[in-house]
Amino acid sequence: MASARLDLSVYLVTDPFLCASRGVENIVSQAIAGGVTMVQLRDKNASDTELAPLADALKRRCAAANVAFVINDRLTLANDIGADALHIGQSDGNVIHTRAALRPEIQLGLSVDGLDQLTAANSSLLDYFGAGPLFATNTKPDHDPPIGFEGLRAVCLASSLPVVAIGGVKLGHVAAALSTGAAGVAVVSEICAAPDPQAAAAALAAEVQRAHASKQKDPS
Repeated sequence: MASARLDLSVYLVTDPFLCASRGVENIVSQAIAGGVTMVQLRDKNASDTELAPLADALKRRCAAANVAFVINDRLTLANDIGADALHIGQSDGNVIHTRAALRPEIQLGLSVDGLDQLTAANSSLLDYFGAGPLFATNTKPDHDPPIGFEGLRAVCLASSLPVVAIGGVKLGHVAAALSTGAAGVAVVSEICAAPDPQAAAAALAAEVQRAHASKQKDPS
């Protein structure tokens, strides 16, 4: 597996419907300017062929800004464009098979909704976990029941890998999410649906920095 460490601090997951006429590439460009540290391309409807040009464009934009680029679910596309990471859910494929088929330098993240899925996962083949949903969210109607901050804390305490909180995460949740031990927050609508995506990303980045600074002052 790749040895480079992913920065999960402010993790944007794209949504083509929320980006709408403004376009995914435009929203991502603004979010990068605002300070996101990772970008995941997620589109459950388009084919790999349809997504490939956008994936390549986003990979180039992220690389120029030293921001990790992640593909959701699509192993072949991640391999083809040389994504920094692939992220899969519980129903997106077997971790062992996925890791074996994935280019060795591409990192792998897995979604978990609690301790049972965390315990069942083969952490030695993974690089990070996405834990959630933290709260109910309209961007993924078929999500599992929300785990809340206590559920997130339990996952973080039990995990040997970095954990990013996802699912209904808003600016006001950042400090509490990071206090559980999460390495960062993943957001969708908070940036994709924002009137000013750059400002929204900057606000999230600033809140993450404040939370880290506060924790350093009071490590208890």
